[in-house]
Amino acid sequence: MPLPDAVHEQDRLLSVNIHDEPGIDFGAYFPGMMLWPLYMDAGAGVWVLYARYGGGTRLPRHFHTGQVHFFTTKGRWHYAEYPDDVQREGSYLYEPPGSVHALVIPEGEEAVEGFMVVSGVNINFDDEGNYIDTSHAGSMEATILEVAKAQGIAMPRYIRPSGPAAFTR
Repeated sequence: MPLPDAVHEQDRLLSVNIHDEPGIDFGAYFPGMMLWPLYMDAGAGVWVLYARYGGGTRLPRHFHTGQVHFFTTKGRWHYAEYPDDVQREGSYLYEPPGSVHALVIPEGEEAVEGFMVVSGVNINFDDEGNYIDTSHAGSMEATILEVAKAQGIAMPRYIRPSGPAAFTR
C-alpha cells in the first residue's frame, strides 16, 4: 500500500508552548489560578488546558459527564472524597465519566500545576449539593476569552480545530 496523501494539508505543526504565551489570571475566581488554553473544541466537547492553582484552592464539587485525563507537573493535591489518594508531581489521573469530586489544595501548600484533557460537561454543585452551573468546552472558551480581553490579551493563542457546523454551499 502506498503512503496516503495527508487528509489535512498544513504548512507547520499545530503546537502551543505555555512558556511563549501569557497565562490568563483567574485569581478572581480561585486563589492563584492561571489558565493556558491549549485546545478548545466546542463541537466535540473537548477542552485541553494547562492550569496553575494556588495553595488553599478548593474547586466546587462537580459531576463529569465525560472522561478527564490529568497529569500533575508540580505540587500536591487531592480530592475531598479521596484524601489518601494524593496526586503529586508525575501523577497521571484518569477520571471516568460519572465521577464526582472536589479538588483540594490545602492552605500552605505550593501551587499545583498540571495538564488536563476534559471531555463532556462538568456539572458544578455547592457544598450542600445544590446545582450551581455547568462548564463545557464552549462555556470555558467564552469565559477564557472574556477574562483574557479584560486583561488586555486580545486573543490567546490555542488550537481550535474547526468552526461551527455549516453547509458547504
